[in-house]
Amino acid sequence: MDVEIRDKPSFAHLGVSLAPGERIIAEADAMASMSSSIDMKTRWNGGVLSAVLRRGLGGESLFVNEFSTETGGELVLTQAFPGDMECIDLKDTTLYLQPGAFIACEPTVSLGIGWAGFASFIGREGLFRLKVSGRGRVWFGAYGGIFSRDILTELIVDTGHLVGYEPTISLKVGLAGGIFTSLFSGEGLVTRVRGPGKIYLQSRSFGGLVSWTNSHLW
Repeated sequence: MDVEIRDKPSFAHLGVSLAPGERIIAEADAMASMSSSIDMKTRWNGGVLSAVLRRGLGGESLFVNEFSTETGGELVLTQAFPGDMECIDLKDTTLYLQPGAFIACEPTVSLGIGWAGFASFIGREGLFRLKVSGRGRVWFGAYGGIFSRDILTELIVDTGHLVGYEPTISLKVGLAGGIFTSLFSGEGLVTRVRGPGKIYLQSRSFGGLVSWTNSHLW
């Protein structure tokens, strides 16, 4: 299976070329176009109970779509917002993704829900996160550009910019500075990310977009 991330970083989408007998799993509503030779089947996202938990607790869709072909074909997958996409190759490893980041994966990858903790909830990232594990490639997206950091000690991240992180990473929410600085700097709460491990960040945040939009409505 050949997958290319096209039009990075502002309007990224996946160009997928499937050989006969190959399959790919994608988030519901991710398909933009596909060859008539490709079959699409919709199924529960990991079973009924697991799908309901992902929807109610992780903000993910109840369903995923499985694309397959007997003769070969091409498929285009996209995301609902403008931004970048990234691919990671799991080798019996795990990565946590924030709600809405998952786009597609190979059939050998398992999708689940992991407890994110109250620090993530206070930081407006949710109580739960999507857990991708096993072996195979995973594609995820973000609003704005995606960049990674290897964390050895600690890094301060503004809320809404964290996209994904390895299980060795821990999160702690706190004030950006003193009370006066936190209230009037526009930063408010920040997330203290502690390693070791790798994290993935997005250069824009939906919270920032909402604030900017609201400021121009009056």
